[in-house]
Amino acid sequence: QVQLVESGGGLVQAGGSLKISCAASGLTFSRSHMAWFRQTPGKEREFVAVISWRSGNKYYTDSVKGRFTISRANAENTVYLQMDRLKPDDTAVYYCAANADYYLGNFRHLQTYNSWGQGTQVTVSS
Repeated sequence: QVQLVESGGGLVQAGGSLKISCAASGLTFSRSHMAWFRQTPGKEREFVAVISWRSGNKYYTDSVKGRFTISRANAENTVYLQMDRLKPDDTAVYYCAANADYYLGNFRHLQTYNSWGQGTQVTVSS
């Protein structure tokens, strides 16, 4: 059974930094594409970043490019999201997602991912 457990969320001031983590189990992590999504009340869950297991390529939504960095530690079965220069608009519940297929497909779509974590709250105060 796949388990994704996010941690590291919290309250931070605008302009600050936060690093959140997602520990994975029950899957071959080194052969899984890993992504972060986020969601605010009343809005759809939106894509934030993804890292491909095959190429190591990383993709980001435009609003976080240059501020967020996704990385992975295969030896620890963990994916990270380093968030710098945070803005109040970054406030959301952040979810980790995994895709264990060979090809990633459309990485912005929720349906691309096989497994999801429970989320961690990130709040950015102005």
